[in-house]
Amino acid sequence: MTRSRVNDIALGRWALSADTALRLARYFGTTPEFWFDLQARYDLDVAEDAAQTRIEEEVAPRAA
Repeated sequence: MTRSRVNDIALGRWALSADTALRLARYFGTTPEFWFDLQARYDLDVAEDAAQTRIEEEVAPRAA
């Protein structure tokens, strides 16, 4: 894996692929799921920052 690939992932310019998750898991002695969980949390944070206010205005919670 190239340094530029790792750098692009770390800077959020490129999403983690299955291949990269497998490679990172092998290198660091973790699991691919660990790396995918980090990617999913990052994606959710970015989405919340970008759309949270609009979603709160457009979507009314369902009454219990």
